[in-house]
Amino acid sequence: MPTTGAETRELTDELKKRRVRFLLLQFTDLLGVNKAVEVPASQFEKALAGEVLFDGSALEGFARVEEADALLVPDLASFRVFPWESGAGGAGNGEAGGEGAVARLICDIRYPDGRPFEGCPRTALQRQIERAATLGFTMRVGCEVEFFIFEQGEGGEPTTRTLDAGSYFDLVPVDRGERARRVIVTALEEMKLSSEASHHEVARGQHEIDLGYADPLTMADHLATLRFVVRTVAVRHGLVATFMPKPIYGRNGSGMHTHQSLFAKGKNAFVDAKGPVQLSEVGRWYIGGLLRHARGYCAVTNPLVNSYKRLVPGFEAPVNVSWSTQNVSPLVRVPAQRGDATRCENRMPDPSANPYLALAVQLATGLDGIQERIDPGEPVNKNIARMSYRERRKFRIDDLPRDLHEALDHLEKDAVVRDALGEHIYERYLDAKREEWQEYIGQVSEWELDRYLGQY
Repeated sequence: MPTTGAETRELTDELKKRRVRFLLLQFTDLLGVNKAVEVPASQFEKALAGEVLFDGSALEGFARVEEADALLVPDLASFRVFPWESGAGGAGNGEAGGEGAVARLICDIRYPDGRPFEGCPRTALQRQIERAATLGFTMRVGCEVEFFIFEQGEGGEPTTRTLDAGSYFDLVPVDRGERARRVIVTALEEMKLSSEASHHEVARGQHEIDLGYADPLTMADHLATLRFVVRTVAVRHGLVATFMPKPIYGRNGSGMHTHQSLFAKGKNAFVDAKGPVQLSEVGRWYIGGLLRHARGYCAVTNPLVNSYKRLVPGFEAPVNVSWSTQNVSPLVRVPAQRGDATRCENRMPDPSANPYLALAVQLATGLDGIQERIDPGEPVNKNIARMSYRERRKFRIDDLPRDLHEALDHLEKDAVVRDALGEHIYERYLDAKREEWQEYIGQVSEWELDRYLGQY
């Protein structure tokens, strides 16, 4: 939405009041990495007017050389002051002492003439939000985000070492990781990002922060902010935080469980008190869309070579395309709460995904399920790992892709997911990920050396 002069003046006054000296114009590239252009106070007026240009061709896969210049158009509602200098739990007034504070605005990418840029992930999500609105729906989404906090090496390099001996929900003697997590939550609250809960996860050094429900665009902004805050706080505590899905062999990986529901005319469209398991046809069809296209959007929600080392049996991550109302092993779970809390939880995505594209493809495929009235079949409340082949066929249970290469093959065949991304993003994303896979398969790993060097 275009900003008004009153909104700009109000934010200009806020910048002065909060003694902001530098303003970060933040966006994400196609691969979900946070990027920013920093402007000093003398350029605030130009930044708020959306007149700051950057070289899009400098970011691999973002734009062609002939599309180099791009505008950063800020969403003024995303204005936040970073609480680093206030101690993220100290004074909490957003002031940064004599040097001044640093703030941020999240931006959309546009062409110099003001047209939306097809390669902007935030714009891709906005298209799906608008599509949902034309069908009479608004989406509400909450995310459980898992990550690891490790020790730094002597030279400040990342390691996978941790002094943390905790496990799931453990209340243990507080180590540096626990202290850092509490500072992270405090920082998120100071930046007005709702954190409903946080706790220790299953693996040593693993933590989870649950973000409260929001519209999908706000949630994607919050996810991008969460990753930046977590990594920054960790560094300030002499630690390293990572959203890499599976950093340690033989341990649980990190997921980004995505709880989603649709509302129509102010009411939850997924609930039907008289329906099977009190789930409406709209809810069932939405789940049907998530399941039918799961292998198609897997390369977007699980975008790394490493992502598929999390999606293996035995570590509470889904490996099958199925849904359930009782257990947590299938890809989609319907939690027990009903009424306005009725929702489905997609357990496949991981926190390395571009948050804008991950939510865009899930919303797009769920809406396709509604439009095509895709039946998800009966919920699978049995242990799939113990099922015979015949039983799996009865429930139409497919396997998820085993690696990034296979996931990209499914992405190429899924017109709904491709359309959700748009041709610009799809082509460049596919090229970047194919290149990543080729680089990976050409490497010689320690496992190969240990297994083969002396034997052959």
